[in-house]
Amino acid sequence: MRILSFVQYITAGLIYLMASGCATTTVYIVRHAEKVNETDSTDLTPAGHERAAALAETLRSAGIDSIFSTPYRRTRQTAEPLARQTGLPIVNYPAQSTQRIVERLQRIRGKDVLVVGHSNTILDLAKGLGTQPTLSKIESGDFDNLLVVRIKQKPFGKSVSLDQRTYGQPTAP
Repeated sequence: MRILSFVQYITAGLIYLMASGCATTTVYIVRHAEKVNETDSTDLTPAGHERAAALAETLRSAGIDSIFSTPYRRTRQTAEPLARQTGLPIVNYPAQSTQRIVERLQRIRGKDVLVVGHSNTILDLAKGLGTQPTLSKIESGDFDNLLVVRIKQKPFGKSVSLDQRTYGQPTAP
């Protein structure tokens, strides 16, 4: 009888440890929407504002817990409709290096996160999280990519997957 109780106790403990170690974090990565010009302080165009609204609609039911953006006006404007919709603040991260935001994202467990970056950073973000995007470059006129990285924490490791989608009006070829 004591052996059975001991085995049940150990089994229950292992099940608890395995269940508590499991969590899925989903990171949605986008480039800012269409911009007026190439300056650092530029705003979104009317089409860019429409795309930002489309992003908020696309992620409406995603359960976004956090929103990260570089401090540039165009990236923040891309995130603003979703921030208003969810009541979440937009947290700045530095645009120059993806390493710090990747490290921060890797510490998040069981949450859904939006990250707004730039054409020269979003693929690096996805790679830094452990994926291999099929795109080798985001072209200067390409604004509709939505990279969805799922990080499944398991008791004995993790698995990472990437779903490459688009949102809003298709970018002209």
